[in-house]
Amino acid sequence: MPTFRFRMLPVLFAALAAGSVSACRSSATEESAVRRGDQDFAEARYDAALAEYRLAVRQGADDARTLSRVAHTYAMMGRVDQVGTFYDQAVAKDSTVADLAVADLMRLARESLKSGDPFAMASAVEDALKLRPGVGVGELALPLARHYYKNGQYGRALPFYLKAMANQPADSTPDVVFEVGQVYDQIGDCQHALVFFERFRKMVRPNQRGEVDWHIGTCAFDLSKEVRARTPVTPEDLDQALRMVNRTLELGEPRNIQAQAWFEKGEILSDLGQCQEAMDAYRQVRFSDASGSLADRAQDRFDEIRFGQGLDSLSNGGCR
Repeated sequence: MPTFRFRMLPVLFAALAAGSVSACRSSATEESAVRRGDQDFAEARYDAALAEYRLAVRQGADDARTLSRVAHTYAMMGRVDQVGTFYDQAVAKDSTVADLAVADLMRLARESLKSGDPFAMASAVEDALKLRPGVGVGELALPLARHYYKNGQYGRALPFYLKAMANQPADSTPDVVFEVGQVYDQIGDCQHALVFFERFRKMVRPNQRGEVDWHIGTCAFDLSKEVRARTPVTPEDLDQALRMVNRTLELGEPRNIQAQAWFEKGEILSDLGQCQEAMDAYRQVRFSDASGSLADRAQDRFDEIRFGQGLDSLSNGGCR
């Protein structure tokens, strides 16, 4: 048995030595690939440099420095998607790489904007913000906002619009103000949308107000109904709802909901106990919707108040 063990020792040592030599050769090969890549990069042969760096990674050199070389080379080649992927891996291994990553990504974003590729611009900024959430986007704010706006990504568009407006006087950019109003409208925030729509309306000439009047009228009417639907509804709520529906009626837009707006006004005034004013509002429904079912409902409400029906409600402050 001892003789067998002694005989196996040379074989074991040989295997260990071979493994050590293999590891050294592997490490040397990786270093060689990186050195060749650095030489190619220095001579602006980016395709060749990338091939060498990728070879080093495949051979096991997946440290932050090598991964950063790959990402930076992709950045020099303008290949945005790969830049973000490899910088993510590099930063995961060494957070100090984030500065170089953000610098490359923001440079790519600006170059993409100049070349007319808003998707690449947005992708580069998104990757930069993942690595450094607070990074400033500067002059890219408005192009980013409009890119997301055009693609229906209103939630993403809004913060960039607000950043853009903070960097320049709002009264000099009515188109931006209008777009912000539309973004708020699209995300279901009529209250903020109205602020921007009304601001835009003051900026432009009367003959440019047709579209914004439609938006204001629609939003004001929707907000009026929303406020009146609160439980419990307070007199202050009803006053707010009345202001909103009055704005819809003042503008006369949208035309197809004017009868509904008059009916809504009658309901609000009735709830406030302003019975004569409520009757006047219900009467207007017939002029806006003479043959519709809403006119019949308005007539019923009018008659309830006129002929004293619903007196129990009247004693509680309402007209019905």
